[in-house]
Amino acid sequence: MARKAEPITTAGLRPELFTEPGALSLNRTALIIALSLFVLAGAGLRAVGLGTEALSEDELNKLEAVEDYRAHGLTAANGEHPFLMKALQTVSIITAEKWNESSFVEARASGLSISREAALRAPSIIFGALTVVVLYLFTAELFGAEVALIAAALWAFDPSAIGLNRIAKEDTFVLFFFLLANVFWLKSQRVAESGKGNPAPLYWATAASFGAMLASKYEPHLFAVSISYNYIFQGIPETHWRMGKKRFLIFFAVMGLVFLILNPTILLPATWREMLAFASYKRIGHDGYEFMGRVYSHKLMDWLRGVPWYFYFVFMWVKLPVATIISFLVGLPFMFRRRAGDGRFFLFFWVLIGFVPFMLFGGKFTRYFTPVLPVVLIIAGVGLKHAASFLARQLSAFANVNVKAYLRAAVYSLVILSSAWASAKAAPHYRLYTNWLGGGQARAGSFFPQDEFYDNAIRDTVAEIARRARPGARVATETVGLATYYAKQAGRTDLRFISLSDTQALRELEDGDFLIAARGRRYFSNERLLASLRESAQPAFRISAGEIPAVDVYLLDQSSRAIITSAAK
Repeated sequence: MARKAEPITTAGLRPELFTEPGALSLNRTALIIALSLFVLAGAGLRAVGLGTEALSEDELNKLEAVEDYRAHGLTAANGEHPFLMKALQTVSIITAEKWNESSFVEARASGLSISREAALRAPSIIFGALTVVVLYLFTAELFGAEVALIAAALWAFDPSAIGLNRIAKEDTFVLFFFLLANVFWLKSQRVAESGKGNPAPLYWATAASFGAMLASKYEPHLFAVSISYNYIFQGIPETHWRMGKKRFLIFFAVMGLVFLILNPTILLPATWREMLAFASYKRIGHDGYEFMGRVYSHKLMDWLRGVPWYFYFVFMWVKLPVATIISFLVGLPFMFRRRAGDGRFFLFFWVLIGFVPFMLFGGKFTRYFTPVLPVVLIIAGVGLKHAASFLARQLSAFANVNVKAYLRAAVYSLVILSSAWASAKAAPHYRLYTNWLGGGQARAGSFFPQDEFYDNAIRDTVAEIARRARPGARVATETVGLATYYAKQAGRTDLRFISLSDTQALRELEDGDFLIAARGRRYFSNERLLASLRESAQPAFRISAGEIPAVDVYLLDQSSRAIITSAAK
C-alpha cells in the first residue's frame, strides 16, 4: 500500500535481508538465528532476579484477582482491567506451584523454586521478549529489514523496556498485540496489492489480534492509529488492498468475538460496576504523584494542572542509554523527509494518538510509555542506519577501500552493546537505571520515585519489622494491604497496619510502634510529616534496592511521636 524507505525495499523474512550497497548481508537462516538470540538474551535479562523485588500495590491487586478466580471461578475481581493477562497469570502461578511441589524441587533451599512474585510476572517477561519478533516484522514492513533488526535489538536490551516488561501490568500485552495486529494488516495489504495469494486470512488474523489487544487493556484509541494510516491512502489508484464494507463488518465481528472469548468477565454486571467505580476515581487511594522532587495532582482530568506535560520527555532523556538518545535525535529529522518512506506516517499517527493525549492528561505513570517506546527505538534505528552509512562512505573514500559493511556492523554493535551494558549494570533493579544525563546512579530514584521503586523493598522492610516488633505493634505505611500481605508471610499476623495519611490513627501510635517512609510514597497528605521526620529524627534502619536507599523505618519514641502529632494536626 505505502511506499517503503528507499533504497531498502525488503520486508518480512526475505532471503536478502539488506539490499542497500555496503549493507550487511544476512540470509533467512542467519536472520532467524539473530532474532532468536535477541529473544533469548532479552528473556534472560528480563528474568534475572525476577522475584528479587517485592510486589507492588498494583501487582498485589492482580494476585488477589488470581486467588479470587481460583476460589470462585470467573469474578469481577480487579474488573476495571481486562481478563486476558490475569488468566495468563493464573496459569503461571498454578504452574509454579506444581513445579515447586514436584520431585525436581525437593526443598526451597535447592534454589529451584519459583516465587509468587516471579510467577506473577512471568507472562509479562515472555510477551516482552517475544515483542522482539513482532517489532522486527512490523518495522521491516515500513522501513526495511536493516532498521527493523536494529529496533528489535534495542528493544531486547534496553533497560527501560526490560524494566517496564517486568511489571505485572497490562501495558506489555497491549503493545505486543498492537504490533502483531499491524504486522498482519500490513502484510495483508501487500499480499492483496501483489495479487499473489489470498489476503482474507490475514484480515481475520488482524481482527483477532486487535480483539486480543482490547482484552489486554481497554485502549481502543490504538486501533485508530491503524485506521488513520489506512485512511490516508484511500485516494491512490491501487485498490486491491481495500477491504470493502462487507469484509469490514466481518472484521469487526471477528474482533468482537475474540475480545469476548479472551475477556469473558466483561459480561458480568459486577465488572461494569468496578469499571464505573474506577472511572469515578473511587479506586484511587492517593492524592498525588512525586515527580522530580515535587508532588503533583494526579487525576486524569486535571489536564495541565496535574503532572507536567514534559513528564515523558524527561523519561526519555534520563532513562534511555545515551547512545540510543543520540541515534534517536539523528533519526528524527529523517521522519520529515520523503526518502524515509510512507511508513513514517504510521509513526506520526502512533505518536499523535498514542502519545500526545498522555502529555496533556494530568495523571501519568512511566509504564504508560510502554506502547510508545518502540517509536523511539525505530527512529533510533533510522538514525543509526544513516549515521553508519555516512561514516562508512567517508572512511571508504578516505582509505580508498570498501569497509562499509564492517563499519556499519561495528557502529550498530557499539550502540546495541551500550544498551546491553546499561541493563547488565542495572540488573535486577532496571527501573532505577539513570543515564549520565540524568546524573547517573547518584540520582537514581529521584525523577519518578513511585515508578522507579514501585514498592520493591516492602517485603524486606516488613520482614525486618517483623523481626524487631513487639507483639501487636502498630505500623504506619502508605501501602497497608501490601504490608499486611508480607506480614502474613513473615508469620506476624498480630501486627496492625494503619495508613500514613490517616491523621486520627497516627495520633494513636505509641512508643515501640513503627513508621515506614518509602521513597515514591510521598503525597500531599503526608509530605509535611515525612519532611519533619527527615529533619528531626533518625531512622531505626534503612532498606535499599541494590545500592539505592529505598525505605527509612522509624521506631517511635516520645520525640518522634511529638513530631508526628504536630505534623498530623
